[in-house]
Amino acid sequence: MRNNWVRFGFALFLAGIPLAPTRGVKGAEPRDRTGPWDVQALYAAPKVVWHAGPVEEGIKALEYEGEPFNGKPTRVFAYYARPKGDGPFPAMVLVHGGGGKAFKEWAKLWADRGYAALAMDLAGCGPDGARLPNGGPDQSHPAKFRPFTDEEVGRMWTYHAVSAVIRGHSLLTELPEVDANRIGITGISWGGYLTCIVAGLDHRLKVAVPVYGCGFLNDNSAWLDEFAKMEPAQRQRWLTNFDPSQYLGQVRCPILFVNGTNDFAYPLDSYQKSYQLVPGPTDLCVTVRMPHGHPPGWAPPEIGLFVDQVLRQGVPLARVGMPAVSGDQASTRIESKEPLREGELAYTTDEGDWSKREWRTVKGTLEGKKLTATLPAKRPLVFFFLVRDGRGATTTSRHVILPKVSAD
Repeated sequence: MRNNWVRFGFALFLAGIPLAPTRGVKGAEPRDRTGPWDVQALYAAPKVVWHAGPVEEGIKALEYEGEPFNGKPTRVFAYYARPKGDGPFPAMVLVHGGGGKAFKEWAKLWADRGYAALAMDLAGCGPDGARLPNGGPDQSHPAKFRPFTDEEVGRMWTYHAVSAVIRGHSLLTELPEVDANRIGITGISWGGYLTCIVAGLDHRLKVAVPVYGCGFLNDNSAWLDEFAKMEPAQRQRWLTNFDPSQYLGQVRCPILFVNGTNDFAYPLDSYQKSYQLVPGPTDLCVTVRMPHGHPPGWAPPEIGLFVDQVLRQGVPLARVGMPAVSGDQASTRIESKEPLREGELAYTTDEGDWSKREWRTVKGTLEGKKLTATLPAKRPLVFFFLVRDGRGATTTSRHVILPKVSAD
């Protein structure tokens, strides 16, 4: 582990990225970055006001203490759902994306799976979508990308959103029916972006599933125009404080990255650079043309199965190894405790915008735990392997890029 941290720190040094000192977070490595957040303070359970009566069976509404905004205290609205019974239950922190809110149906989905769940609003709004009088910043693009000084970092949306998510985790740890040692996190789109940051900051978390969201947003993402408007110093300040690439190298819990091949916001090049930062094993579920949205982002069965394998000793998802290429053949090894149903090769020979590339799949040959497939002759070629187990759960390898062969 220590060698992994040394390599990560050296990579950041070569990239010219500063490493901020730790703020004494319990269990932190000496080189852990906590950015602008006092993580130890966020580990304290926030003050909570529960709304009267259940919203519906098993679901309650509440507001909890957020970070001060413009010198005034704030509250974060949330829904809390719990399964029937006495517990102690495992629990999940649910982080919505852009245009989202505290989704009670998302919380109920996890309660039906046997988890307590907290779904908070990160736009300063209440249950009806209207602004709370004591809400934090909204989630508009200006709130995310406006210029700020070092002294103004505490006014930025990402600062408040990350704080609210960690405080939400802290809230769950104090509930008597929740097992504080079995809590995970999943987030969708901007919520996946936040999940990447929080997973690198909050080492109490036992499992993380970012959906779509990743780091390296300045390299390639839907927000290149926003970064192009920034002065260089301002751009670097934003990236140093708020890009997940600054924190993913500190993730210590099992993590599953879920995305589609053609995601308009978080393309596969930035996605791969992001998951490659995680020092431990990473699991991937990249599917061809996965739609982008909240219901599509919480629907994949792989999310629940992955969380189950960590928090409830469920059967693990298959893990697909790094593909190897020999001539026109590609192969990979697979670790799986569940019988494998089929394997495929997904590929594209297109160039340019990742979101507009056409992807195809061809059936591979499964022999035991080895998957092989014949590669198309055309170059450049981008490909990865997919496997499905007997439950229909899909996991994938990292993608490989085979460049054009020079005419010389």
